[in-house]
Order: sequence, then C-alpha cells, then structure tokens
Amino acid sequence: MSTSAHRSAGSESTARRGGTVTDRLVEANRSYAAEFTDPGMDARPVLKVAVVACMDARIDLHAALGLQLGDCHTVRNAGGVVTDDTIRSLTISQRALGTRSVILIHHTGCGLESLTEDFRHELELEVGQRPAWAVESFRDVDQDVRQSMQRVRTSPFLLHTDDVRGFVFDVHTGLLREIDPQS
Repeated sequence: MSTSAHRSAGSESTARRGGTVTDRLVEANRSYAAEFTDPGMDARPVLKVAVVACMDARIDLHAALGLQLGDCHTVRNAGGVVTDDTIRSLTISQRALGTRSVILIHHTGCGLESLTEDFRHELELEVGQRPAWAVESFRDVDQDVRQSMQRVRTSPFLLHTDDVRGFVFDVHTGLLREIDPQS
C-alpha cells in the first residue's frame, strides 16, 4: 500500500472509530516509541546549521536536503519569513547550541503570495482584537528571500552572519534555486 493510501486508510479507520487526527498521531507515536532507540545525541546540531523554511506540508526538508536526525535545527513558519520569533530561535541556536550557518528556504506556490495585510483587519473584525503579528505576505518570492537574508545578516543578536544563504524550493520539481542577495 502506498504511503498516501496508508495515511488515508488510517485516517478513515480512526474517523470511523470516532477518533480524531490527533488520536491517530498519538497511536502512531506508540508504534514509533516501541521501536525507538535513544540515539545518544545532545541538542547541538552535528552540521552546525539552522534551516528556516515555510511550514508548507509539501516540503520534506530532511529528504530534500539529505539530512539525518541530529544534523540541523529546523525553524518553520508560514512563508519561512524571518520574524522576531525566528531571530529568537536562531539566536538560541547559535549562542547556546553552536550553529554557525543559516539556510533560508521559501518555495513556489506559497499561500502567503495570495494573502495581504487585510487578513489581520478581517481577523480584528471577526474576533474584536487586532493580531500583534504581521502577516508578512509577499508577491515576489525571490525578493522576500533577499529580505529574509538581510534580516538575518543585520540582526545584532546573531554571532554568525557570514554564511547565510537563501533558496526557493520548487514544489513541482523538488529543486532548490539559490537567490543572489544583491539582485
């Protein structure tokens, strides 16, 4: 059975039993834990790299980059944009856990390309409170990668800003395209 067919069958059987997706995931964890062996690692990434990427479910970062468990820190959010919270995570990654390189990965067909800051206004009208965060939507993925690289390179909190590279992942081919920070 293919992975997607297996996932679908698992979701359907859980749903038929009255369970939730979370129930299915917890059940899967029990199977995982039954065969789990402590790899004996600490939290310091072996490759001393942090990867910032979009949360898009179509991107399997470890597979796309040939990474193994323990190789990197991964920071994911909507759009893979460098926000204050991303800088927080990168600062901890560098200063407390020894990373030196940062890779930024945005992707083609990102949902943030179709949103605007009006999203915040609509939320405010719906719930009666304006979100404190920005949507960080964009129209030009290459330019947004450049902006994210610039945010990392100019952060006063980061120790290592000399090896910061940005890419766009093509969701149809799986290939990375490097973005020139100066274009």
